[in-house]
Amino acid sequence: MSKRAVVLAGGRGTRLRPYTVVLPKPLMPIGDYPILEVIVRQLAQQGFTHITLAVNHQANLIKAFFEGGQKWDVRIDYSLEAVPMSTIAPLRLIRDLPENFLLMNGDVLTDLGLAAFFERHVCQRRLFTIAAARRMQEVDYGVLHVDASNSLTGFCEKPRTEYLVSMGVYALNREVLDFVPAVTKYGFDDLMIDLLKKAEPVTVEPYEGYWLDIGRPDDYAQAIEEFDQRKGSFFSSP
Repeated sequence: MSKRAVVLAGGRGTRLRPYTVVLPKPLMPIGDYPILEVIVRQLAQQGFTHITLAVNHQANLIKAFFEGGQKWDVRIDYSLEAVPMSTIAPLRLIRDLPENFLLMNGDVLTDLGLAAFFERHVCQRRLFTIAAARRMQEVDYGVLHVDASNSLTGFCEKPRTEYLVSMGVYALNREVLDFVPAVTKYGFDDLMIDLLKKAEPVTVEPYEGYWLDIGRPDDYAQAIEEFDQRKGSFFSSP
């Protein structure tokens, strides 16, 4: 099965300032590699032969680093946004997308089996598949529950709530693009709302393994601390 991936690498990385004033977020280092190189290595080693990097902010730096992908024995090309278009609209600029393809954020560090995830999507003829991780949100305060007269009706000290969150890794059938408006900013959130309104099927695959969003400062610090120890779970060293 020929496998194609699109990696979103056009973000400004505002949550990681001041680090991203000099470098675009996809080139922020994790161990000896920029995070985007980690992703490219993973994709190449899992059989993805063609990777399109959707770029915007400091695109020339990213192009200079990855060139045509020869270093990783994979074809890399680029889709340039003239203006920021969020996470889904850039797909409308890519004219040669196959029937099914992988879509990833360029700041994801995970040991998810990307090839197997993609192949399940294809074999089950899904429209849109989301890889999801569990996260716990803790409120750092004692939470008061009151009634209309402000009388205390309940109390919970530092409550914790578990959520299933998108990992920024998706598999898509090209038919999804029929729902994406042309030449306008349109993100993952917009698409999910529209697909829900139209009762279109979206499959969520919970994943219990390793995942960090290195666009978040806390996750980036954790990734730097843990990468060398875990590197073998992401890709095979050259």
